[in-house]
Amino acid sequence: MATPAKRAEGKIPESLGYRSKNQLALDLVDQALVWEVPRLPVVADSAYGNDFDFRAGLRERGLQYAVAVEPGTKVWTSDPAQVPVAASKPTGRPRRYAAWKDLPEAKSLADVASTLPKQAWQKVTGRQGTKGPMCSRFAQVKVWAAHGWSRQEHHQRVMEWLWIEWPEGAAAPSDYWLAQLGNQSLGLRRLVKTAHARWRVALDYQELKEELGLDHYEGRHWLGWHHHVTLVSMAFAFLRTEQAQAKKLLVRRW
Repeated sequence: MATPAKRAEGKIPESLGYRSKNQLALDLVDQALVWEVPRLPVVADSAYGNDFDFRAGLRERGLQYAVAVEPGTKVWTSDPAQVPVAASKPTGRPRRYAAWKDLPEAKSLADVASTLPKQAWQKVTGRQGTKGPMCSRFAQVKVWAAHGWSRQEHHQRVMEWLWIEWPEGAAAPSDYWLAQLGNQSLGLRRLVKTAHARWRVALDYQELKEELGLDHYEGRHWLGWHHHVTLVSMAFAFLRTEQAQAKKLLVRRW
């Protein structure tokens, strides 16, 4: 936490306290909802996707998502809510949840991937690469996150889709995602396209830094940083608008 002297030096408002990166992300999501930005699926890397509370926060806001996760994430492949709860003792608080020992074994995503049958994998042509369309193998499985159960943290457990990419010839899967996209009946190709949308965001972020100087700010003041980010973002939006207009004109000429 910043000391009062550091706060004053950086002109940081007194009302602001510490917020984790993932909490800040949800705050930005809330701001986007206030602005009535179209409610498209949220995509994110594993720094956000691994966080059970972040995914729960998206669900609480009624948002769909497809977020990257690490292979060590523990899940069940059957609903833990369907496991019978053992009879309570005559004294004490009655049981509401099944004990950890009564549940099926929670597996890592890597273990889930390694036990899938051959027919579970489908070849899908996904995003465009530098050498043309990229083709890889994908599988999808229904899972329930096992986060915190062994510590008696009984969060609401909901079904999420696990998507796994395992390129043919590779020793292990390359990517994992957890997703909720409502009750839509989407083909695997559409699902893969949604998950890979994050790469477009990563390229935009790289352009913001390298071409427009997002990471070139060397000041020390709260307002100065926000002014810098705002101007860079406006310049980026302007350039994207000009590029879109140029494409429209090119199509009309043809």
